[in-house]
Amino acid sequence: MARYPLPAIPSRLIEFEVADDLRRGAPVARVVRAAGEEVELGGVRHAGKAGEVRDVAADDVRWLVGVGQGTPADWRSAGAALVRAAAEGDRARTVQVDLGDAEADGDRLAALAAGVLLGGYRFKVSADGDKAGVRTVRVLAPSGTAVPDLTRVRELAGAAALARDLSNAPSNIKNPAWLAETAERVVADVPGLRATIRDEKWLAAQGFGGVLAVGGGSASPPRLIELSYRPRGASRHLLLVGKGITFDTGGLSIKPAEGMHLMRTDMAGGAAVIAATRAIAALRLGLRVSALVPAAENHVSGGSYRPGDVVRHYGGKTTEVSNTDAEGRMVLADALAYGIRRFRPDAVVDVATLTGAMKVALGLRTGALFASDDALAARVLAAGQAAGESWWRMPLLDDHVDAVRGELADVRQTPTGPGGITAALFLREFVDGLPWAHLDIAGPARADKSYAEVVPGATGFAARTLVELAASYAGQPPEAGE
Repeated sequence: MARYPLPAIPSRLIEFEVADDLRRGAPVARVVRAAGEEVELGGVRHAGKAGEVRDVAADDVRWLVGVGQGTPADWRSAGAALVRAAAEGDRARTVQVDLGDAEADGDRLAALAAGVLLGGYRFKVSADGDKAGVRTVRVLAPSGTAVPDLTRVRELAGAAALARDLSNAPSNIKNPAWLAETAERVVADVPGLRATIRDEKWLAAQGFGGVLAVGGGSASPPRLIELSYRPRGASRHLLLVGKGITFDTGGLSIKPAEGMHLMRTDMAGGAAVIAATRAIAALRLGLRVSALVPAAENHVSGGSYRPGDVVRHYGGKTTEVSNTDAEGRMVLADALAYGIRRFRPDAVVDVATLTGAMKVALGLRTGALFASDDALAARVLAAGQAAGESWWRMPLLDDHVDAVRGELADVRQTPTGPGGITAALFLREFVDGLPWAHLDIAGPARADKSYAEVVPGATGFAARTLVELAASYAGQPPEAGE
């Protein structure tokens, strides 16, 4: 890898500016809204469909870009589509946007900026280095247009981009030690945010049996990444826990070869937690946040854990193992039990690419929300709406609780019944009755094609939702973004 270094982490984002004039020489995109009549320019007609970009060459306008009915989602799609079109075209360094007669307020400009910043994301390990074309997008805003807090927009987009960076990094580089060291580095410059890295000796001494079992088959030992943000005067305390499986072969219950290469993103939940915690601290939100990412590789060797094993987790509860490919819940159980006992938070949220069942149930663009508390569930849904991330609340069906009970141990790792629900019920056994939400992002954590502000590869899904959730606890409730 020495000849082909990784792209910079965190990624360099496009500059987004709001200006009162246009500069000569830089190509211009004119915004078109869906108003019932098509706009014609240079012989090209555009109906204003959101995210549709038409290449023209008339009246100093290079592109027509549609914003549909003008929802924030439409503006995000427009910004993302524009930077992608510009990158594929003449690779202009600066692109300018003329809002035309589109109604643009602060919320719409913030959505446009988010689309630009994330739609222009690129992660490629290449000998050619970074060849990204667009560096700056300047928006001509009419006098009196409300300008959004671009610092906040940039931090939110930066959280999603950092989560993408961590998830996209190849697994021959990204072992648990690398993830821990990188997390420590990227938070080092944020005031008030502290990282502590726990190694395998500490994990053994503390009784993290789930993490050690999953990581036992790898030559790269596991780590626990612990982030702490404690602003003065904070009265609320949120615990975030993210699955950090840096590569997942399935262990002895090995996965099919097809698709296994995608398992470099099996730590997307942990990436979202690291990135969100960094943004929460950078924005100086007024609540305490503790974040834990149990990081391990699930490999095959003489040290691998086995179906039929009984594993003792932090705190003493035991799990009867039946499928070593259900490793995410094993490491989350340790981290949940430890975080709750050590920090005594007001609420707990875990994030994980946990079950293929949720990909079947909700597809690839919607995250699953399980919650033991209605108020917390409502906060997560509102935060997702503000962030532009789609969530669907799933039931914690008590009819399946008995299936979680073990015969050899306290609980069964892979109970019978609906996979996503029983996995959530398993995790609930380790949250000690606190308000808790489980976010299963197995579907939306990865994308195989571009849509809206998403590009192929890791999506960074859940990072922005976690930041908006924290803002709601800090007395800064998110506004609806759809």
